Amino acid sequence: MLTYKLLAVLLDYPGSEIVDDLRSAVAEEGGALGLLRSVDTDEVFSEAEHIGIAGFIDWMLAQEQTELEGGYVKTFDLTPEHSLHLTHHVFGDDKNRGPALIDLSEFYKSYGLQHDEREIPDYLPMMLEFVSQLEQTEARVFLTDAVKVFNVLAINLEKVQSPYAVLVRAIENHSSLARLAA
Repeated sequence: MLTYKLLAVLLDYPGSEIVDDLRSAVAEEGGALGLLRSVDTDEVFSEAEHIGIAGFIDWMLAQEQTELEGGYVKTFDLTPEHSLHLTHHVFGDDKNRGPALIDLSEFYKSYGLQHDEREIPDYLPMMLEFVSQLEQTEARVFLTDAVKVFNVLAINLEKVQSPYAVLVRAIENHSSLARLAA
């Protein structure tokens, strides 16, 4: 499920190497929409979601590198309501956040994933990287645990008209048990 891997890249810090790789991939696939269709081989995401994510990619590639990086820092690192560390939205700085992070780290290990110890395991791009390795049903169930956080994060990003909101909404759409029955 490479679409989750792509979403992980799009939500991670947009360093120049990542942006250059993305630019090359888009050119190779004949545009952002072509890239989305080529990575979503399981057809997990809808055409509307492809269009929304492709629009984000086009926006991202149209930005100057320094503006893109600065905007990312302002959006995610300097605004707690936009944190990509999901347990922050549940626990804030409460001491109960630690056990939740340990549980998540242990869960990753149960699947054989050793996460980068420099990053907290609730970092959304890391979680999406993990999800990209799961079967579709497992991915939905895993993401469902955070569906309320995705909704709050998307609302917060939409309030400031952040282009990143479309990515979080796409993830939220795939984190609902109701979608399993569809």
